[in-house]
Amino acid sequence: MNTGTCSFSSAPVIFRPPSQIRLFKTLTPYLSAFRRKDSSPSLLHDISPPSIFEQCSTISSHEEKVAPRPLWKAAIDFKWMLDNKEIVSANIRNRNSTANLELVIELYESFCSLQKEVERLRGERNIVSNKMKERLELSVRQALVEEGKKLKEALSALEDDLVVLIDKLQVEAQCIPNITHSDVPIGGEENSVVRNLVGKPPEFKFTTKDHVQLGKELDLFDFDSAAEVSGAKFCYLKNEAVLLEMALINWTISEVSKRGFTPLITPEIVRSSVFEKCGFQPRGENTQVYSIEGSDQCLIGTAEIPVGGIHMDSILPDSSLPLKYVAYSHCFRTEAGAAGSATRGLYRVHQFSKVEMFVFCRPEESDLYHEELVGIEEELFTSLGLHFKTLDMATGDLGAPAYRKFDVEAWMPGLGRYGEVSSASNCTDYQSRRLGIRYRPTPSNYAPTSSKKAKGEASPPTQFVHTLNATACAVPRMIICLLENFQQEDGSVIIPEPLRPFMGSLGAISPKPKRW
Repeated sequence: MNTGTCSFSSAPVIFRPPSQIRLFKTLTPYLSAFRRKDSSPSLLHDISPPSIFEQCSTISSHEEKVAPRPLWKAAIDFKWMLDNKEIVSANIRNRNSTANLELVIELYESFCSLQKEVERLRGERNIVSNKMKERLELSVRQALVEEGKKLKEALSALEDDLVVLIDKLQVEAQCIPNITHSDVPIGGEENSVVRNLVGKPPEFKFTTKDHVQLGKELDLFDFDSAAEVSGAKFCYLKNEAVLLEMALINWTISEVSKRGFTPLITPEIVRSSVFEKCGFQPRGENTQVYSIEGSDQCLIGTAEIPVGGIHMDSILPDSSLPLKYVAYSHCFRTEAGAAGSATRGLYRVHQFSKVEMFVFCRPEESDLYHEELVGIEEELFTSLGLHFKTLDMATGDLGAPAYRKFDVEAWMPGLGRYGEVSSASNCTDYQSRRLGIRYRPTPSNYAPTSSKKAKGEASPPTQFVHTLNATACAVPRMIICLLENFQQEDGSVIIPEPLRPFMGSLGAISPKPKRW
């Protein structure tokens, strides 16, 4: 992290020198509001850690209150943020974010001032220490001993306060969303721009059915039994629906693997901190994440999270990039706040299967791989014969990590409109700065900002990789599209040709003979 003249020290130190009493009084409201109470270790073990993103609010009162500390620290470029505060401020407004940039800047500037004073006092303490090694008169030595004690007390007196200041800075700064691509339309979802339109809606000469009715008549789903066993928004897949899910997964992984992606099956339980580092809110209000009570773990809502963490706290060789993965997992989502006709049947369920693409790459290549990911999505959906459109999503619809996001919406006759089936996001270095994923450029790939080489520098400095993710196949949405778009007048459903080899050459799902 480039922070100019100040940086976070590996060993936190504090001071309250007389010359800094005025500065300390200025900081006291922040420090008091964020100071931690002593807690029993046994109690801490039983309490699930809060999400960093739950803390994204300005402390408006100077009263003493307890505030949680961040469980991890992001390598945020505060110097860049300070130098480009007008850009960052406009970005926060365009995204409708509640982040408080002014507070972040104020805290950062205070941190820099405090650190400079720490360094000054450390220098004075070193001078005193070196003088003590000389042959001195007793009175001079005694005076130096007293001076050393005062300096030590000054450095240690505010140790906890500086730690608290750093924690507060991290909590507030982690609320600031990623910067946005200049071509992203500004506004809400309705301002998103169509960048590609493929095919036309199918024309039917009979009254169409939605996937729920088709699934019932073809004996593919059992929502009622699942509701008794697990609750609402769960489903048993049956008969050809099982074959169809497996076919979609295997076909998708096969096709994406041909393009240089490494197949993965990921863990489906992940630590809360990894969720947070990826930009999710596992324990926030109206969260979509299932948390495991009494632990720091959660059920994943997408394989993006465990794949994003696979190289956490690593320095990758330049020669290994790009790293491209295609990952299969089950996904679990609370679907908090979801309601309406668009939630019927398989459209919104608590558990489903999904195939996700993920890329780690050099910063200058992320736009290129973003286009590659959305291109793969479009090729897959085109080969299945679907009618869809790809949108460049507006700023108000971007999650905090996304620099730019393309959504694909396919035509769903049962809804009489388009429904989202995938998205592809370029998160630049937002996630890697939190996950600690860097790479060391080879000299031939390194373009220094200065022609002057740093003293003692044996190789180019490490840089943060860029991360991208894209949905290759969200199985329930694909099943909806296939059943509704390829239904026939006799009640059968045609299986697209690419999937047939993965379904035992089955060409259609036909109504079952009635049992008497």
